[in-house]
Amino acid sequence: MIRKGSAVWTGGLKDGKGTVSSASGVLKDTQYSFSTRFENGIGTNPEELLAAAHAGCFSMALSAQLGNAGLTAERIATEAAVTLDKVDGGFGITQVHLTVTAKIPGASADAFQKAAEGAKAGCPVSKLFNTKITMDAKLV
Repeated sequence: MIRKGSAVWTGGLKDGKGTVSSASGVLKDTQYSFSTRFENGIGTNPEELLAAAHAGCFSMALSAQLGNAGLTAERIATEAAVTLDKVDGGFGITQVHLTVTAKIPGASADAFQKAAEGAKAGCPVSKLFNTKITMDAKLV
């Protein structure tokens, strides 16, 4: 299975601009720039897209873990916060924090935590990051 995304950049780092697109068309020439990445400009940035991908991947992985335990979630809400910091030689993603709230009929707190930890470790996007991944998981 291969999924594709693309980007086009024109100009210099600070005065240039770019667009990102996904093969599915969900993103099509979506604007990004220095200000959307390192300041608070309007548009997206690679870290925001990674955060959305991680949240989506984790939610699906948690659903799979719960299914293996005979449980089905009514709702899983995940937010991923990707931290971009200055490191030796430039910038790097230094941490990802997942905040998860789930409503799972019949789930015990222990079963939920076990499934959440399994999802955090097993999610393909989690495996992609070479950084610390923390999590707050709450069963409601």
